Amino acid sequence: MVSLSAGILLYRRPRGTLEVLLIHPGGPFWRGRDEGAWMIPKGGVEEGEESLACALREFEEELGTKPDGDPWPLGRIRQAGGKWVEAYALEGDLDADRIVSNHFSVEYPPKSGRFRSFPEVDRAQWFTMDEARTKMLKSQLPLLDALEAALEER
Repeated sequence: MVSLSAGILLYRRPRGTLEVLLIHPGGPFWRGRDEGAWMIPKGGVEEGEESLACALREFEEELGTKPDGDPWPLGRIRQAGGKWVEAYALEGDLDADRIVSNHFSVEYPPKSGRFRSFPEVDRAQWFTMDEARTKMLKSQLPLLDALEAALEER
């Protein structure tokens, strides 16, 4: 069964320049990775849950704050691993240096029998669209195109 995630692409326009907020996942797998590792805050849609409700929940869990405003549908993409991501866009602002992420536990080092806790998100950062195109997971790049196209229409 192919799973579905939902997330919010937060954007702002300081001094007329479009910027997006991306997150860097925490944990040992992502440590040391930068280009091609950043993504939108997102998570799995639970059974019976609406995708927007999931996107709002995941935003709060991963960033430590509720999004302010009404997200609008941006589109659905399929990531390289086959997972679908339903994305919403929201204009807003937050201090990326003050995020507080939830944690997850994983056996680390592998097969050691020891479990360690890691933040789901170890940092967030605002990027211009050009910067975001080098930092973001390749399979999520269509979300940037969709955001630019939608904002041109608005």
